[in-house]
Amino acid sequence: MAGNFRLRHGDMVRVIAGPHKGAEGKILAVLRAQDRVIVENVNITRKTQRPTQENPHGGFLEREAPIHVSNVMILDPQSGKPTRIGHRVSESGRKIRVSVASGAPLDE
Repeated sequence: MAGNFRLRHGDMVRVIAGPHKGAEGKILAVLRAQDRVIVENVNITRKTQRPTQENPHGGFLEREAPIHVSNVMILDPQSGKPTRIGHRVSESGRKIRVSVASGAPLDE
């Protein structure tokens, strides 16, 4: 069952659990149906590639594999440390995401 995601494509996150703990990167894709995100240069897997006309030798293709959303935290834009996400209504009346740690807006 898909949860309520607060993370979005393009957010800078840090992995907080698992074998890639401490790694940082930008979110490339959000997979809401599986509760997972794909983070740039984190959880790299090797996929076997069969020979094709474009790649006659075949070989291995390295790409990022999904990570569960509970294993990443967004980075505070001011301090660069992991933080939780809160919400606030801006002056223009839009609901925006803010850092719980510093109160800095996460949406530009």
